[in-house]
Amino acid sequence: MHEKQVKGILSAKNGMNLYRGCSHGCIYCDSRSACYQFDHAFEDIEVKSNALELLELALRKKRKKCMIGTGSMSDPYIPLEMELGHTRRALELILSYGFGVTLITKSDRVLRDLDLLKKINETTKCVVQMTLTTYDDGLCKILEPNVCVTSRRAEVLNILRDNGIPTVVWLSPVLPFMNDTEENLLGILNLCRQAKVFGILCFGMGVTLREGNREYFYQKLDEHFPGMKQQYSAAFGSRYEAASPNNRALMPVFYRFCRRHGIVSDSSKIFEFLRTFEEKETARQLNLFESFGGKA
Repeated sequence: MHEKQVKGILSAKNGMNLYRGCSHGCIYCDSRSACYQFDHAFEDIEVKSNALELLELALRKKRKKCMIGTGSMSDPYIPLEMELGHTRRALELILSYGFGVTLITKSDRVLRDLDLLKKINETTKCVVQMTLTTYDDGLCKILEPNVCVTSRRAEVLNILRDNGIPTVVWLSPVLPFMNDTEENLLGILNLCRQAKVFGILCFGMGVTLREGNREYFYQKLDEHFPGMKQQYSAAFGSRYEAASPNNRALMPVFYRFCRRHGIVSDSSKIFEFLRTFEEKETARQLNLFESFGGKA
């Protein structure tokens, strides 16, 4: 790891990444792409040393409460977080200033902060987004080697369900010639049904490949799946979108399942849900009480 001072922490859409880079080792990771202009090794985590100070300043200045997001480029629960605790302190600030939060992770380490997630959700809204790629834990260990397997993530979703915290699943990527089967799809969908997820984000069966992550992906294919790199090259060349040849058959299965079980599959509705700040009745009553000087 190395530290870096940054000029700002919240994006125009109130997203943040406390870390830059990742150690999960997912073989398909788009964040490795050259367009993101990493000037250090991807696994050499960049810690934004003044991020918490900047976050508190930004929250204090905001005139209107909103949802704060994290995890789009770097998982907030990489192993280093357990040592540094930046994500936890960020959640404490979000709770203290009365904002909502949504985070994206693949890690069961999110449960360390279950107490804070529950407190935020009691007054505003907390949504945990979890990525599920393959139902097969053995394959998962190859595709995502340094993070908990799918069955454990499903357990995490169930724990969040039992604690009243809404969840959204990213069903992505589904890799051509590898896990683009109806069996894999229904396995993941049934995990989502059992966890009573709010919605599932799925933008088609396939994977995106561009300079930077394509080379790493192909290297790992050669390591774990001899001959598959040639299959990808023949099928997709240098195209950005590598759509599964089973996409047209699998997407109707996905939509039918979601309709049958009341799971939101419309990405625009899911993103609207993630963006929409909510203030619970208890928080409104407390604000009203405080506006009268805390006097009965």
